[in-house]
Amino acid sequence: MKTLAIRMEDEQHARLSMLSKLAGTSVTDTIRTAIEQHLEVLAADPTITVKAQELTEAIEKEAEAQRQALASLLGSAAKEAPKTTTTRGTRSTKG
Repeated sequence: MKTLAIRMEDEQHARLSMLSKLAGTSVTDTIRTAIEQHLEVLAADPTITVKAQELTEAIEKEAEAQRQALASLLGSAAKEAPKTTTTRGTRSTKG
């Protein structure tokens, strides 16, 4: 769980406090409910959906560019340096 501090106008805070009290809920629960409802509205917004698809495509394009760069590096490194074998789990101790 994260803690969030927000700045709010005095009048808006008084309204929030009074409406929460009248509804029989805490200010925190009122804020959580309002945020959840707003997030649902945003998630259903077609403009947001388009932006999410565009961002996904941009991320995938960048990931592919990075994959190609790594493949190029690893391909060059494999040609330049001989392969080395490492032994795992063995330790040499001198005493």
